[in-house]
Amino acid sequence: MPAKPPADLPVRWELSASPDGTAKLAFTGELDADSTPEAWHNLETEFKEIKVLSLEIEVRQLASCDSAGLALLYHLSVGGMTQGATINLTGLSPELQHLLHSFSSEDFQALQEHEPACSSLVEDVGTATWSWLSDLRQQVTFIGEVTLGVLAALFRPRRMRWKEVFRVFEVAGVNALPIVSLLTFLVGMVIAFESAQPLAQLGAQVFVANLLGLVMSRELGPVMAAIMLAGRSGSAFAAELGTMKVNEELNALETMGLSPVQFLVVQRVVAGLLLTPVLTIYAMYAGLLGGIPVLLGLGFPLRMVLHQVQSGLHFGDLAEGICKSIVFGGIVASVSCLRGIQTGEGPRAVGESTTRSVVSSILLIILSDAIIAALTYTLRK
Repeated sequence: MPAKPPADLPVRWELSASPDGTAKLAFTGELDADSTPEAWHNLETEFKEIKVLSLEIEVRQLASCDSAGLALLYHLSVGGMTQGATINLTGLSPELQHLLHSFSSEDFQALQEHEPACSSLVEDVGTATWSWLSDLRQQVTFIGEVTLGVLAALFRPRRMRWKEVFRVFEVAGVNALPIVSLLTFLVGMVIAFESAQPLAQLGAQVFVANLLGLVMSRELGPVMAAIMLAGRSGSAFAAELGTMKVNEELNALETMGLSPVQFLVVQRVVAGLLLTPVLTIYAMYAGLLGGIPVLLGLGFPLRMVLHQVQSGLHFGDLAEGICKSIVFGGIVASVSCLRGIQTGEGPRAVGESTTRSVVSSILLIILSDAIIAALTYTLRK
C-alpha cells in the first residue's frame, strides 16, 4: 500500500511496496532542514511495517535539497532503514551526487543526536560539590579583592572615582525612594491592622505603636530596604557587568592593566554601603507613618501614639537596624557584582547571572539577618 506524508509538509513522498519485497520511494517538493526531521521519523515508521529486499529511491522531482536532506538520502542509500536490502538512488543532480559521495560514516554519525548517558547519584553529588567549592573559592577571592579596594579607598580617598560612587548612589538610592516609600508605608499599615485585634483581646491595643516601632527599626526597615535594593539595583549591577563581560569589555580593561574589581566593583560596593543606611532610616519612618493612620482610626490621639513609639524605641534598636543595613548593603552590592563578573557566554547568560544575583542576595540577606538576630539576643541576656 502506498504511504502518504502529512499534508502540511513541504516535502512529499510516495512509498509503494509489492509482495515480492520490491519497494519504490519517490520524493517531491523541498527536502530541507525544516521538513527532514518529520520526514525521517515518518519514513522510519513506514519501513518498519513492510519487508523490503530491493528499494529504488527516486529524487528527480525534488525542488530543493540541503545538507539535512542529503543526510536523510545518505541514511536511506546505505540501508539505514532497510537492513540487507539492495538500494538504488536515481535522479540526483551531479552537484548533489558529488556532495552525497563526500559523506562518510563518521560524518553521518556526528549528525545523529545521541541521548546523554544518565549520570549516577555519586556523579551528580560530586559534580554539585565541585561546583559549590569552585564558586566558594571565587567568592573568597572576590571578597578579598573588594576588601582591599574598600580599605584603599578609606586610606587614599583621592584614588576613588567618587563621581561614579555618587552616580550609583543617585540611581540605586535616591531614585528608589518612591518605591521604598510606597511599600514600607503599606507594610506599616498592614502590621498595625494585623496586630490591633490580638492586642485588643489583651487590653493592650495602645502597644501597637510600640510593636510597630520595634519591628520597623530592628527587622522590616533594614530587610525590606535591602530586598528592594537587591531586586531593583542589584540586578542592574549584575546586568551591567554581565553585558560588559559578554562584550569583552572586562578583558579590555585587563589588557590595559586595570583591574575590573578596582575599576568597577569597588565603587558600587562603596555606594551600597553608603546608601543602605539612608534607605533603611527612610523605610523606618515610612513604615511608622503607615501605621499612624490606623492608630488614629482606632481612637488614639496623635500625641499618645508618638509618645508610645518614642518610649518603646531605644538608641540600640536604631543602631541595630542601621548596622544590619550596612551589612546587607555590602552583601547585595558584592554578590550582584560577583554574579555579573561570573557571566558566561551566550544570549541567555546575562539573564541567568541577573537571576542568580537576586536569588543569592536575598538568601544571604535572610541568613545574615538570622545570624545577627541570634547574636543580639545572646548579647542582651
